[in-house]
Amino acid sequence: MSGYWSGILAILAINVIFAYGIFIPAAAGQLNLGGAGFMAIGAYAAAMLGEALGWTPAETIPAAVAITGCVGIAIAFPVLRTRGVYMVLATFAFAQVVTGVILTQPALGGAMGLVVPDYVGLDALLGAAAGATLLVFWLMASRFGLALRALHDDELVSTIMGVPARAMQVASFAIGAGLAGLAGGLYAHHFSFVEAQYFNPLLSIYVLLFVLIGGTQTAWGPLVGASFFTIVPELLRVGGSWRYVAFGAIIVAMMILRPEGIVTRTALARLSGRRADG
Repeated sequence: MSGYWSGILAILAINVIFAYGIFIPAAAGQLNLGGAGFMAIGAYAAAMLGEALGWTPAETIPAAVAITGCVGIAIAFPVLRTRGVYMVLATFAFAQVVTGVILTQPALGGAMGLVVPDYVGLDALLGAAAGATLLVFWLMASRFGLALRALHDDELVSTIMGVPARAMQVASFAIGAGLAGLAGGLYAHHFSFVEAQYFNPLLSIYVLLFVLIGGTQTAWGPLVGASFFTIVPELLRVGGSWRYVAFGAIIVAMMILRPEGIVTRTALARLSGRRADG
């Protein structure tokens, strides 16, 4: 395999994990536009632990997941008091605060960034992406996933039926933050460098598009969405600068023709020959 396509696969693996980090809260009806902030925390946590304590990736990456998960729990309580566009704005503001803190702290490298000592190869990235995918599929097939889908469809009715709404929402937010932190830690160790400018608002918007275009109804959606947004632009490179026009047109067409996303429960039921639930 060429180095070019190895790089694309590495980015795809990170994007898949990152997309699942946004999908889990989205499955409960929470739109998170602060994904870049959680990914930045995971990346810088891994970088700092590796540099300051000499930890290996086998230690820094799980620690980064734990740290971002704890931050997710802390952020979830105030954020979940908001609804709709206010939740989106609150999570967006969180990501901006994280970037601002990194840029103003010399210990974090400021605008110059940090060099990450240990390297994680493509095999580890693909294995982590596969593990995250299996984890999310298992979660969504469990009672936890059923509760998230119920909250997404109707929070009030779900609460009346005994679903602990706040606990499920906080848990989904924390799990999503941990997955975003995993993506950040892997990014830091694979590319051996982190800088705050990478974790910009466009990154949060892109990963949310991965989920929304792929579909929030099933765990297949983020996988398809991340693959689409990572691979299709590369295939369109032959068109030069026109590839941006073509890719934009494809996205607009998909939003018109498939507003619920590429993958839905109905579509999967038709493929498997079963009747869709609900």
